[in-house]
Amino acid sequence: MARLETAGPGTAGVDEVGRGPLAGPVVAAAVILDPARPIPELDDSKRLSARQREALVPLIRQRAQAWAVAYASAWEIDAYNVLQASLLAMQRAVRALPLRPRRVLVDGNRQPAWDYTTEMIVGGDGRVDAIAAASILAKVARDRQMLALAAHYPGYGFEQHMGYPTPLHKAALQQRGGCPAHRLSFAPVRAALRAGAADT
Repeated sequence: MARLETAGPGTAGVDEVGRGPLAGPVVAAAVILDPARPIPELDDSKRLSARQREALVPLIRQRAQAWAVAYASAWEIDAYNVLQASLLAMQRAVRALPLRPRRVLVDGNRQPAWDYTTEMIVGGDGRVDAIAAASILAKVARDRQMLALAAHYPGYGFEQHMGYPTPLHKAALQQRGGCPAHRLSFAPVRAALRAGAADT
């Protein structure tokens, strides 16, 4: 377990997940932790198992001073590109916080368009507690969204690969074409749709 820096009073940590998949939304979360109610188990969501992440979600929601989760849809990703959609989801998450943060710490090197005092931290989800908490909320929320899409659009294996470009997912695209959850602007999806059109 990594030893994380404390974000500090009134500071929101922000992170997003889901830039790489071929389907589903990007999801961002913002968290203002309570210094009086620490969560020692926090870590970068990528270093935690699914079970550990699920166990931490209620702790974060109960102990944080404020938290919010927001989405940018596959349609928005196609319309604006995945980077801009990610920044949009982060804007929505911070604006949805019930408390205005004194400052915001964002994982990465691109700042969303807002007027908050902001610091960008590359690898922040593995360095700062509030960003780690945001990464966990965003990851669990997105995984749950993909499980819902798997039930709505069976046959693509969303419940296994969460929309990422695995061989299973690419094979399903070749066989079935896309569905409304797919990001039509992404090259493997476009290629599968072209191949399907040629076959018909």
